[in-house]
Amino acid sequence: MQKIVNVLAIASFAISGAVVIGGVSVYVNRGKIIDNVKSQVMDSVAGALGPAIGGALPDATGPAMAPPAAPSAGQGGLPL
Repeated sequence: MQKIVNVLAIASFAISGAVVIGGVSVYVNRGKIIDNVKSQVMDSVAGALGPAIGGALPDATGPAMAPPAAPSAGQGGLPL
């Protein structure tokens, strides 16, 4: 019976140590974690809004695209 109690005590100590080490590592690296999440959110938002506004957002890979030209009256524009 004492062997079982000793095994449970060692397992409890190991689990508690893992939780403490995990918490300390998250606390120490919180700045990196926050910056990583911010960059992922900004990339996601820029990717979602890019096609919605016609690709007029500047891209890091090249120059910004010009906005589309307004249609003339002969191209199905608003009736005058």
